[in-house]
Amino acid sequence: MGAVGGSLWHGTKGYRHSPYGERRAGAIAAIKMRAPVLGGNFGTWGGMFSTFDCALKGLRRKEDIWNSVGAGFLTGGSLAFRGGFRAARNGAIGCAVLLAVIEGVGIGMQRLMAGSTKLEVGFFPTTVRRLLTHALTQAPTPAVA
Repeated sequence: MGAVGGSLWHGTKGYRHSPYGERRAGAIAAIKMRAPVLGGNFGTWGGMFSTFDCALKGLRRKEDIWNSVGAGFLTGGSLAFRGGFRAARNGAIGCAVLLAVIEGVGIGMQRLMAGSTKLEVGFFPTTVRRLLTHALTQAPTPAVA
């Protein structure tokens, strides 16, 4: 995801900031230069997040949204740690909030989609009951010889 997103972002940026006749070459040069770096950074973030997520699942012995939020907090803080306490605090809080929003949207979408798959209570058994009652109350038709 990071390499694809980085290619799109830096390709567009290189295209826009190049002279008119060299835009395609400028886009490709920008992709070659910056997209692998962004892809690597995304991979680093994903690896750290997965490590913290699994560690929290093991420690808490639960699998819920708080593991993701906590892992996001630890990941954001760890990645921004070199910038000092303030940067680490802001990175941790920002990443935790982002993951809380993602988890909240995921839960909302699940509830939204689950509402359309509920069966109507009483519909199926009533229909079956009517069919069985109708079949049992009908007189058998005489066989034609």
